[in-house]
Amino acid sequence: MSDAAQPTAAEVRAAAEAIKAALDHHLEAVERRTGDDDPAVYDAFNALAAAAEFYDELLYDRYDEVTPFEIPGAEDSLPPYAGPEEPNALSVLIRRDYAVVEPPRLLAQAQRIADLDPDDRVGGSAAVVGSSVHAALGVLFGEYEPDEIASRHTEFGLEEGDSTLWVTAAEELP
Repeated sequence: MSDAAQPTAAEVRAAAEAIKAALDHHLEAVERRTGDDDPAVYDAFNALAAAAEFYDELLYDRYDEVTPFEIPGAEDSLPPYAGPEEPNALSVLIRRDYAVVEPPRLLAQAQRIADLDPDDRVGGSAAVVGSSVHAALGVLFGEYEPDEIASRHTEFGLEEGDSTLWVTAAEELP
């Protein structure tokens, strides 16, 4: 916390009351909406966002606490679409993150896959995955499509993390 004067508990309480009033005003504006671009709804949204931001700041300054409110700003918006009017093709790139939470399960599943693959036989017996997580992941991703791994990740001892999806429109296939 800074050395600046902290807000009083009464100021934080007043900011909370201002949010309640802004919520009521926003709901009233939505209920009386005259169209998709009703300026009253837009103004009420902005007032609610400002009240929430002010309350959040006071709450943090006074109590070192935050709210779950996250109001999207102009910097959070996507850039305007600059692709073709009528796209004829799409490129989709998916990034999925996984944590290896059960290495023994991953190793056992990979060895099971190696045991079932007759093309992976070395001298008449199946290739051994052993204790190499890298080898197990190679077997797993060599056998299954990424979508199947995503749907069966717990079976393989993996835990889903974040994912990101990029979609790009194009005139023709790259």
